[in-house]
Amino acid sequence: MDAPTTTSADNGTSGGGGGWFTPRNTPATTGSTDTGVPDQERDSPHAIPTPAPTAAPSAPAPAASEAATAPSAEPRVPPQRHASTSSSSEPAGSAPAEEASPDAVLIRRAMAEITPVADKVTSYFYALLFVRYPDLRSLFPAAMDTQRDRLLRALLTAAEHIDNTDVLVHYLQNLGRGHRKYGTRPEHYPAVGECLIGALSKYAAGVWNEEMEAAWIRAYTTISQVMIDAAAADELRAPPWWYAEVVTHDLRTPDVAVITVRPDQPYPFLAGQYTSVETPWWPRIWRHYSFASAPRSDGLLSFHVKAVPAGWVSNALVHRARPGDIIRLGPPAGSMTVDHTTDSGLLCVGGGTGIAPIKAMVEDVAEHGERRSVEVFYGARTDHDLYDIDTMLRLQQSHPWLSVRAIIDEQAHQQLPDAVRAFGPWNEYDAYLSGPPGMIRSGVDVLRSIGVPSERIRHDSVEELVAAWS
Repeated sequence: MDAPTTTSADNGTSGGGGGWFTPRNTPATTGSTDTGVPDQERDSPHAIPTPAPTAAPSAPAPAASEAATAPSAEPRVPPQRHASTSSSSEPAGSAPAEEASPDAVLIRRAMAEITPVADKVTSYFYALLFVRYPDLRSLFPAAMDTQRDRLLRALLTAAEHIDNTDVLVHYLQNLGRGHRKYGTRPEHYPAVGECLIGALSKYAAGVWNEEMEAAWIRAYTTISQVMIDAAAADELRAPPWWYAEVVTHDLRTPDVAVITVRPDQPYPFLAGQYTSVETPWWPRIWRHYSFASAPRSDGLLSFHVKAVPAGWVSNALVHRARPGDIIRLGPPAGSMTVDHTTDSGLLCVGGGTGIAPIKAMVEDVAEHGERRSVEVFYGARTDHDLYDIDTMLRLQQSHPWLSVRAIIDEQAHQQLPDAVRAFGPWNEYDAYLSGPPGMIRSGVDVLRSIGVPSERIRHDSVEELVAAWS
């Protein structure tokens, strides 16, 4: 949708004027999304008009019988995202348009200008947001160093890929649904758009003009409306978050715990997905963890958590959480799920706690009664770090179609993706990568180099994509 072309006489710091970024009052009935960026109205001559609420009234959480069928009625999960030639920090899935639109050209020109000063842009953006709309501050973590550039980075990523419609819509819908847990409402979006333009116009002043500003306005208006619509649709069938009680806490190594929780309501998800977790010790700070098992009949959910240096949530879960503690879960997300419409073999590469979703997908294949070949490479720095190898070997013993290989860096003197080269060929397999972003990037490069088509490589780079909005 087009927004009016406007001029910022003061480099976008005046507050924007009437109507910028204001979403339409009636969302589409199909699942598009809500940007989920918190914002509140304030008394100011420059305040952006607040649109009427677009979200439908909250519906009760689905009953257990409905939970199993909800994903098929309107999938919570976007289609599988395939590796592309773009960076893993971008929404992947299909190649960008061959010829960029005029708006995309202008947006990328601004991006090139601000990239060298990204930290300054981020700081200025949040300063504008919190000074102009102080009520919004309470919706962000107390310590902003854990938030930093996540919100702005996600907005810029979406804008840069404005031409890649199919993939971008799925990316934004996921974000819109996920942002319901923050209490985000449609009227919050104009403030964020206003401050985004303010920051961009200041730090891209060398190329900024009326035409570029109009392109960014159109892009942000489209982005925010997609997210608003998705959140409204999601509100009809799911709560914004789930409470979950810790029922078991198994410390496998000094810094890795396997945690099992019982959600307070049915929690529909697919093997290979992940969710966001908030602990009672660090309010409003959410981190993403993959489900470590396929959906269970008893409704329990398991996660593998590694405590990382300065990791507030991970250290709380590993070293502080105990049975009986209550945490919060966001909605399920992620597209690294098994395609049961094909009998292709599965090549699964999991590093560290990245073995969690791999284990879940193996269980998923077994539960579907399939006998397709599944080859698992489980990587770790030392044999001590193979904390779940016994579980994987038991699965291998139970299923003749499953092969599990442990790759230990210290013994193999090579990285996990490189070890995969020694086996195969893999060009007829669907490949799944799970682990640190660096391992995923190198894994994609290795698999392409040995002939695996890009469209058959699947991964979810949680930290670089979805966590940009957590």
